[in-house]
Parts: sequence; structure tokens; C-alpha cells
Amino acid sequence: MIKKCPHHQIHLAQAHILGVEIDYCPEGYGLWFDENELRLAKDARDRDLRWLDIDLWRDPAKFIISPNQKMCPKDRLPMYEVAYGDSNIKVDVCNLCHGVWLDRGEFKNIVVYLRDSANNRILYHYARDLLEEGWEVFAGPEMLREEVLDFLTVLKLLMYKFAVQYSKLSQIIVTLPK
Repeated sequence: MIKKCPHHQIHLAQAHILGVEIDYCPEGYGLWFDENELRLAKDARDRDLRWLDIDLWRDPAKFIISPNQKMCPKDRLPMYEVAYGDSNIKVDVCNLCHGVWLDRGEFKNIVVYLRDSANNRILYHYARDLLEEGWEVFAGPEMLREEVLDFLTVLKLLMYKFAVQYSKLSQIIVTLPK
């Protein structure tokens, strides 16, 4: 199936980004991610962010038709513009195929936003995130292996936070006999 750029109406080329095959516009360098490919690319870009997923389809009330009438490269239906989490980054999504269109530079902006968000959550909401990730091991949307890895990532980040915040106590624990 030939996919067209929502901006330039030219055929999208294919490339591998971080092990994920995506489509891109050779003229404007926008990126098309089929369902789940954005999450896979984000996870490959920064393994410490694997636990932090943004559900773009959680609140359909936030969907507005893209002001430029962008059409889905796959389905050729109008896409919706939605904020990525609580950031100022606006991405275009297809409600039918769950594909995501990112304009040039938006993938980098998403990773920066997620790093900042993860740092904030680990500092101030780590217990809640640990419980949420623990629950997702049993009831999560991803496969069991992925959910366990997400839980272990949050646990690892929590241990780092503990070591930094309570350095004297962590030094004592490390020196205890095994």
C-alpha cells in the first residue's frame, strides 16, 4: 500500500529508526508511525523511558480535526490533532488505524518531554508509579514480558533515587555482610 505525506502529498519512503520500520516524508521529514511503532521507537531510544507510555486515545474529547485537514497516510481519512500527554506538543493521530504523524523534530521533543516527565514522576510520585507498574504486570495492556521489564525499570530508577537521596544509608546497606 502506498502511503502519502499529509503535507506534501508525495509518496512516503521507508526507513529504520532505532530498529523500527517507519515511513517518512523525504521532503519535510515528517514521520509516520503505525500502531505501537511510536512506543517501540521511544522504548528503543531510551530504555529508562519504557515504563512511561502516553495513551493518545484515552480522551477522545481532546481530539480536534487537524486545522490543515491532514489526511491519514494509510486510510486517507482526516486525522485528529491531540496534545501528547500534558505537553504542548501536538501530534496528529488516526482514530481508525491508531497511526501517529509527527512533524519534523517532534520525536525529539517527545523524548525530551518524557525525560522531564519521568524525572518529575520519579522524584515526587515514585510510589504511585511503582504500584501502577506492578498492577500492569497482571492487567497491563502490553505483553507480560514487557510489563515486567517496565516494572523493573521503575524499580531500578527508584533504587537510584534512594541511593542519591539517602547516600549515607545506602552506603551502610552496601557494606552489610551478605
